[in-house]
Amino acid sequence: MIRFLHTADWQLGMTRHFFSAGVQERYSQARFDAVRNLGRIAVEEDCAFMLVCGDAFESNQVDRRTVSRACEALKDVPVPVYILPANHDPFNAASVYQSSTFAAQKPDHVTVLDDSGPREVAAGVEIVAAPWMAKKSVLNPLEALLDRLPPATGKIRLVAGHGIVDRFTPDKDAPGVLPLDKLELALREGKADFIALGDRHSVTKLSPSNRIWYSGTPESTDFREDKSGYALVVELENERVAAREVRVGKWDFIEMQQVDLNHADDVSSLRQTLQALGNKERTVMRLRLYGGLPLSLRVELQKHLEAAGDLFAGFDVRDDHLVMVPEDADFADLGFTGFADKTVARLREQIEAGGPEAGEARDALLLLLRLARGAA
Repeated sequence: MIRFLHTADWQLGMTRHFFSAGVQERYSQARFDAVRNLGRIAVEEDCAFMLVCGDAFESNQVDRRTVSRACEALKDVPVPVYILPANHDPFNAASVYQSSTFAAQKPDHVTVLDDSGPREVAAGVEIVAAPWMAKKSVLNPLEALLDRLPPATGKIRLVAGHGIVDRFTPDKDAPGVLPLDKLELALREGKADFIALGDRHSVTKLSPSNRIWYSGTPESTDFREDKSGYALVVELENERVAAREVRVGKWDFIEMQQVDLNHADDVSSLRQTLQALGNKERTVMRLRLYGGLPLSLRVELQKHLEAAGDLFAGFDVRDDHLVMVPEDADFADLGFTGFADKTVARLREQIEAGGPEAGEARDALLLLLRLARGAA
């Protein structure tokens, strides 16, 4: 029997352009904290070791400080750690794993799976890995490995790989795509007892036999992930395979894909939804707004969005499909005359006409209305 912790896609050193001021460092630290959290989970779950199936680093060009912090976090992991180089951090001449910083600071219990030879990791248990030697590969290293791999003899064999399986891409013949039927064939032929994968950031079961899994990333990275922030505790005993998801991450990426705003109640409902969300300091929010609002409601909406943006770790608003519907009542009590009155009329005409200038005209009119009301 063997129990181990399956994880992948740490992507230490990752940056995100949509973070609010000062958030990037907190996010970076959370990724290092996730490594320590994985170590704690490994001990609590009585795991013999940790298997990292690729992309531990964001790239081979991460700075020295990132490498040092990674090694420091790995020192706090109390079990052996096996790391597979993948397409983000391939094992080539420029590899982060061959840098002087990593070589000098790597803890002794950390092993880089830099070749495909079997490694005995416990009594009667071996890992066979498919490391990436270049950032791009016509044939996924795992597929190439399985083509030449003989059946296991008398040992539990874990196969570690990285890459997208054909089930999740429309371009089945793209370079590096893994045919799922070949992975399942390898299981039937006795070449592997469990295939641990990285690349897909959401924890995903791929085999009815429970023997092919993506662990997902331990800390969320994007809006497209439907179940990130996990690791897998895997146990193999004779013919039984159990894989259990364990929550690791603290951050959330939330996208509200179609928020329809046409009335005052819609604006109020959105405000209440944003206020009700917890963990804002570790939540990245994206809103896609649709509909049409009169100018007065658009100004109110903008105030709510600005207040929310001050609280969330990241706040990305897409409002190309939210049109402004100017109403005469919006301007009745502003007292515009002369040049200002003519400017308002011209901006309203540009908004109603649509086209490339409509968005700028809308923003200008919103600003003018807010300044006027503020002065009043």
